Amino acid sequence: MPKVKIARKSTAIDMTAMCDVAFLLLTFFILTATARQPEPLPVDTPASTVTTPQPDKDIGTVTIGKGKVFFGVKEPAIRRSMLEKMSGIYHIPFTEDEKKRFSLMESFGVDMNNLKTIINLDNTQRNKEGFQPGIPTDSVGDTRSQLAEWIYQARYATKEINNADMRLSIKGDAPEEYPAIQKVIKIVQAQNLNKFSLITSLRAAEKK
Repeated sequence: MPKVKIARKSTAIDMTAMCDVAFLLLTFFILTATARQPEPLPVDTPASTVTTPQPDKDIGTVTIGKGKVFFGVKEPAIRRSMLEKMSGIYHIPFTEDEKKRFSLMESFGVDMNNLKTIINLDNTQRNKEGFQPGIPTDSVGDTRSQLAEWIYQARYATKEINNADMRLSIKGDAPEEYPAIQKVIKIVQAQNLNKFSLITSLRAAEKK
């Protein structure tokens, strides 16, 4: 008796719908992703096994490296408010456009008297490595240092706007000398701010 041949069906699968979904997801992630901002003072942070993440708000960061100190806060509204307060203290007026441009700067490292120049530069020039000389950390007589004043006014602005205490993080370069970091810690502790975080890069835990 002859065998009945079963007709083979095509195994081709229409992938059009799946490709559409893949491109839609790719487009969504590209449009919603936040680009990492260039750092004017890149540092090589020491390694640690601690995995506590940094908060997204109410946080100020002091970056120390190559003998320079930079400072920045997360929220544009806080940046603008602390600039206005510093403007009144140092009697240096800023235009509305300068305040807006400053509110978009993630961090800065320059003397208050030269801040206008930095604000009016574009991002490429402003964030060029080695361009900004750092915020002065030395006090003059009874007048506290500019770094101490920036931290204080940032804390005040955070409390005023968000009704929250600003947390402070210190991001130090791995090979940076200890005295430079210790000096910043003393400035912070002089404001009775004894709880702060040290930013490190992640390393694997040692096997026992």
